Amino acid sequence: MKNNIKKYAAFLVVASLGGLVAIGISRLLSKDESAKFEQNYLAKYASLTEGIDRPDFVQVAELVTPTVVHILTVVEAQPQADNRQQQMDPFDFFKGHGFDLQMPNQGPRAGSGSGVIISQDGYIITNNHVIDGANKIKVVLNDKREYDATLIGKDKNTDLALLRIDEKNLPFAVIGNSDDVKVGQWVLAVGNPFNLTSTVTAGIVSAKGRNLNLLRNGGANYSIESFIQTDAAVNPGNSGGALVSSDGKLVGINTAIASETGQYAGYAFAIPTNLMKKVMDDLLKYGEVQRGVLGVEIRDVDGELADKEGLKEIKGIFIAKVRENSAAEDGGLKEKDVIIGLDGQNVKSTPELQEMIGKRNPGDKVKVTVLRDGKEKDCIVTLKSLDGKTNISTVEKIDVNKVIDTEFETLPREERLKLKIANGIKIKKVGTKSPMKKAGVPDGFVVTQIDKKPVATINDVKSSLENKKGGVLLEGINPDGSKGFYGFGLEK
Repeated sequence: MKNNIKKYAAFLVVASLGGLVAIGISRLLSKDESAKFEQNYLAKYASLTEGIDRPDFVQVAELVTPTVVHILTVVEAQPQADNRQQQMDPFDFFKGHGFDLQMPNQGPRAGSGSGVIISQDGYIITNNHVIDGANKIKVVLNDKREYDATLIGKDKNTDLALLRIDEKNLPFAVIGNSDDVKVGQWVLAVGNPFNLTSTVTAGIVSAKGRNLNLLRNGGANYSIESFIQTDAAVNPGNSGGALVSSDGKLVGINTAIASETGQYAGYAFAIPTNLMKKVMDDLLKYGEVQRGVLGVEIRDVDGELADKEGLKEIKGIFIAKVRENSAAEDGGLKEKDVIIGLDGQNVKSTPELQEMIGKRNPGDKVKVTVLRDGKEKDCIVTLKSLDGKTNISTVEKIDVNKVIDTEFETLPREERLKLKIANGIKIKKVGTKSPMKKAGVPDGFVVTQIDKKPVATINDVKSSLENKKGGVLLEGINPDGSKGFYGFGLEK
């Protein structure tokens, strides 16, 4: 009787994780079929916790491996006039066979990486650097089935991207709570290093909250790095793969390695799933991440800084500067304050604070606890977006090359489903002097591709049109639901 109760309780605990897996995704299947599939699939996870303190890695590997996919990309060469040297991307060493340097006009380049299925109807999470710049994205499942993938959205600041393939009843990863991960616990890394599919390695969590300045060096000015560090072997091609706990739950997305050669040298780094969930939700809902910021310049307190500023304790995060009209200024934070807590939770390092703030939206109120003149003080701060607003921003005016003068807005997921498209950005208003106006592009037109390249965010539109010279082809959906094609020219 006790054993039955124990099994039943274990099943209920694991089944409750289905809400995390859903991440707001409405299934394309019928509700009954979807619920039955999920229930049966989650029951496999429940069996891992029965009767043993730590499950055999064999069981975990058998359950998790089918949820990790192989991602293959093709990146067309971009002509670069008057520039014979190409800079190395800081992620080049993590892109599988795509990390070789390429000279301009040398032809297309192939790349590879990994991804994790996070819903039974084909949503897949991976790293942004795995698919960045790709003209074609192919997903190969563990059982060798191949699909063309659609880019739903991406976020350079966290190095995450969301893809989708047209399939149902897929095995999916159960998302765990990365905040519960402890230094010293066992973890498994699953991915496709060197195009060796379905490779599993094991190790322990070596540290949490690591900041490598990798994303910032890659051009992400508002990067959030709070990596889980492990000694599980990870190599080029593992990027975007799963880091799972010993009970089979996804706790991180493998992203980078610490190496001077580009191959495994002892440490690997993964994006925690709690940050991943925030990014996924925003990409699904808004097409891009809604990021709340404090508006401060900060650094960890160390012995040298404590002596210089006369701080009594070596702890917390020192505010070196409060930006004008920022959320921090409005909330009463001051320069030389030392942040020691957020919403009642202790904060020990800059990466930890960045991760905690990174989970919030513009308009969210947070309680920031600081040390000021040696005394604790609580400040209530309403976070702002990067452009200083306290509400979710879905509309942005783009004036690329001083001639576009057009307002674009993100397309809610419900509208994308209605139009039966996976990605797209709506034109809210075409400027009167814009070449789009002359080309006949109507207000309300949904742009799905620019020059045959899919667009999923407003930033995609910017990057497609910035420094563009010559003809531009827009493809998408007209306000009446018909397909539309419009061409116009741009001059620098």
